[in-house]
Amino acid sequence: MEAAVFILSLVDCCALIFLSVYFIITLSDLECDYINARACCSKLNKWIIPEIIGQALATVLMLVSMHWFVFILNLPVAAWNIYRYTKVPMGNMGVYDPTEIHNRGQLKSHMKEAMIKLGFHLLCFFIYLYSMILALIND
Repeated sequence: MEAAVFILSLVDCCALIFLSVYFIITLSDLECDYINARACCSKLNKWIIPEIIGQALATVLMLVSMHWFVFILNLPVAAWNIYRYTKVPMGNMGVYDPTEIHNRGQLKSHMKEAMIKLGFHLLCFFIYLYSMILALIND
């Protein structure tokens, strides 16, 4: 059972790593003017809900399987994603809004957030991998 939890978490983490890389590439394309702000924001906004679901799934799996350290590690990121989604101002297209993305350095902060999430998901990937191998050896 424990190995199955970490295998599922590992697959989920791979998907979240892919999303983080996709966010970085898309924001980088906007920064270099390869795509316009509206196309970039619509591409990124449609992946916000799957990112929230993926992070929440990993968090709930760790809570249910009583892996408290990994649960506490995942909880702030899941809470941040939900907070960021619920605090979108009325009239905005989504978390990424084409009219505001170039204002006040939002593009840089979105890029920094995507890089931090990539680092976090890579750290979680290796934690899940180690835990999966340990669970398989102990069974």
